[in-house]
This record gives sequence, structure tokens and C-alpha cells, in this order.
Amino acid sequence: MDAQTAGPSMALFRRRRRSHLIAMSFSCGAAGLGLIALGWILVVLVMKGAGGLSLQVFTENTPPPGSAGGLINAIFGSLVQTIVATVVGTPIGILAGTYLAEYGRGTRLAAVVRFINDVLLSAPSIVVGLFVYVVMVEPMGHFSAWAGCAALSILVLPIVVRTTEDMLRLVPDSLREAASALGAPRNVVIRQICYRAARAGLLTGVLLAIGRISGETAPLLFTSLNNQFWSTNMNEPMANLPVVIFQFALSPYEDWQRLAWAGALLITLTVLALNIVARVLSSSKSQGS
Repeated sequence: MDAQTAGPSMALFRRRRRSHLIAMSFSCGAAGLGLIALGWILVVLVMKGAGGLSLQVFTENTPPPGSAGGLINAIFGSLVQTIVATVVGTPIGILAGTYLAEYGRGTRLAAVVRFINDVLLSAPSIVVGLFVYVVMVEPMGHFSAWAGCAALSILVLPIVVRTTEDMLRLVPDSLREAASALGAPRNVVIRQICYRAARAGLLTGVLLAIGRISGETAPLLFTSLNNQFWSTNMNEPMANLPVVIFQFALSPYEDWQRLAWAGALLITLTVLALNIVARVLSSSKSQGS
């Protein structure tokens, strides 16, 4: 390389290196700020929430102001509504995602379904709560746990649909072609080959959906509301952790505020555990591939 071309090349190299260092500095700074914020939130939750944790939290119902109590009815209500919503929303989401990935490739109907799913995925949860309030709560004339389950199941749907479609698209077409060459019907190919190959990814999507709905408050304010007492009747209002945290945290009573911090810590640890499990499954799937 002669002297005439060496000078411009070195200047270009220095400029690119300087741009790279600036971009890396901003990226590392943004990541550091995010980690600091997350760590701050976790530290505050542990400091304030750990003090409110006791055996009473898991054995007694939510108390009136000035009395000792726990969160067992709210924990039970959250578990029931989350499980029912997952059981209802997951099969529908998997079937819809299967149609988009296997049967509807390139069709106009699949494009419309995918667009609607993307809109639902980004829709605020309070809009879903208002929708269920209009179609279920108002006709019934009262709040109920069934309405809460319906709202949460709607929030589960788009996550499971998107994850199912993406995971099935990652399955190599050569596996489908090999199974079809052996005479397997298409539905058998999907059930025995595609679902098994994408099993870890599908489970990851379900766990992410559970993590999403486990902390939702707005939809439940319009549907299942709350109940201070233990209730297993799905046709009545049912206690749940997000709404109890919302009500207790805004109250002027210190005992309620302590329970709110304890409930917030429980939800955070649950969502954190679900995300860790989802990450582990996702990484094991990638290593297996």
C-alpha cells in the first residue's frame, strides 16, 4: 500500500473505531442503567417485603384495618384465575399458531390473523378488562372470577400464538418431508414431529404468558374485583394478589402497607422464577439444535 492510499485508509479506520467506541459506550451505559434500576427495585422489594413475610401471610385471609392477617385468599384467587386462564388460552393459542405456521403459510387469512394477533399483543391490558366488563360483567350484573379468567385468557392468547408460530417455523422442513415420505398424514406429522421438536419453545411461551398475567391488575379491577374473605365460588368476586396490593399500598394503614409489600415481593419472585425457567428451557433448546 503506497503512501497516497495509506493516509485515507488509516483515517477511515480511526473514524470507524471512534464511532464503534462511542456506540459501545452508549450501549454499555444503557445496559448499566437498566441493571441498576432492576437491582434497585429488587433491593427495595426485598428490604420492605421481607419484613412483611410471616406464617400468617400464608395461613390467614386479608384483614380489616388495624388487625393481623395474611394473603392466603388473595394467593389462592390468583392461582385459580391464572391456572384457569392458562388452561383456556393455551390450547386455543397453540391451535391458532399451528394454523399460521403449518396450514396458512402465504394465505390472506393467515396475514389477517397475524395482524390481529399483533394488535392484541400490544393492546393495553385495561382495554381487555373493559371489553370483558362490557360483555360479561354488565350482562351478569356482578363481578365474578369467571370474568377475571376470561380477561386473563385473552391476554394469554397472543403470546402463545406468536411463540407457537415462531417455534414451529424453526422446525426444519426436511423433518416434515421425511415423515410425509413415509406416508404419515399431515396432522400426524404436526403432532408427532413438529410439536416434539418445538416442545421446549412451546413450553417457554406458556411460561412467559403466565408471567405476563400473574401481575396484571387493571383487567381484574373490572372483572373479578376483590373479596376480603375466602371464596371458591367462581360466580362471585374473588380476591387476587395484584388488586390487593393496589388497594393496600394506597391505604393509610401501615399493616396493610406491609402486606402489600409482601405480596409484591411474592409476585416478583414468582415472575422472576418463571422467566429463569423459560430462559433455561430456551437455552437448552438452542443447544439441542
